[in-house]
Amino acid sequence: MNSEEKFKGKIADLEADYDELKEKHEGLEVELENLKSYIIQEHINEFQKGVRQAAFFCKEVDVANLRFDVNKDVVDDQLINEAESNPEEKVEKTMADEDVNAGATVGGDDNNAA
Repeated sequence: MNSEEKFKGKIADLEADYDELKEKHEGLEVELENLKSYIIQEHINEFQKGVRQAAFFCKEVDVANLRFDVNKDVVDDQLINEAESNPEEKVEKTMADEDVNAGATVGGDDNNAA
């Protein structure tokens, strides 16, 4: 019976540890959600600050104008749709172009050697 009491004591200790860890975990989840909200709010605040600065420095630009489109970006000093300015697509296209050019160069060398 002595060993049974030891096991019950260990089980009680483990359950207490589990409950304590569970409470800490729940507290950390709440803190994480609060931090996420804080980070998002800071991004919004900084963006709004940038908009205010742009309006201050570029008074002749009317952001209410229909030509002003937030779905466009400036790439190579041109205003284009964001879909056309996706950096990942540019990298893939560049890599594909390089592969085609490399294949043409290799093929050209083989023909000259023959």
